[in-house]
Amino acid sequence: MSLQEILASSGGALVILMTLIQLAPIKVNPWSKIAKAIGKALNGDVMTKLNEVQGRLNEHIRIDDERNADAHRVQILRFNRELLQDNIPHTQEDFIEALSEIDFYERYCREHPEYENNRAVLAIQNIERVYSERLEKHDFGNA
Repeated sequence: MSLQEILASSGGALVILMTLIQLAPIKVNPWSKIAKAIGKALNGDVMTKLNEVQGRLNEHIRIDDERNADAHRVQILRFNRELLQDNIPHTQEDFIEALSEIDFYERYCREHPEYENNRAVLAIQNIERVYSERLEKHDFGNA
């Protein structure tokens, strides 16, 4: 028996053995392992680049979310400034909108403890206080 015949017969036996192992109730799947190893070898550079892009995308999303929270805080501070000036009448709808801004901002701050907040605490307290007082007195501007 030549070396070629030995390799051919043992190669065929190996293929049959691997197929039987894959079909056995034991969760050994040599074909999947081989395909996965080949896939990793072929796509290694693509996966590395994809991970880099995903990291940059996550950073952009974080920055955009912080800008959005900043915009809500600006609206809160603007509304509080208008209340302090007391020359702009506000409707109940104005207050509801301001309270909605507060809800979003506070939720974002709770869910993102790394976000630098506590910049509108007194403004929020003042808006809520004035709203409560006006609710009790039924005293909303007719703007």
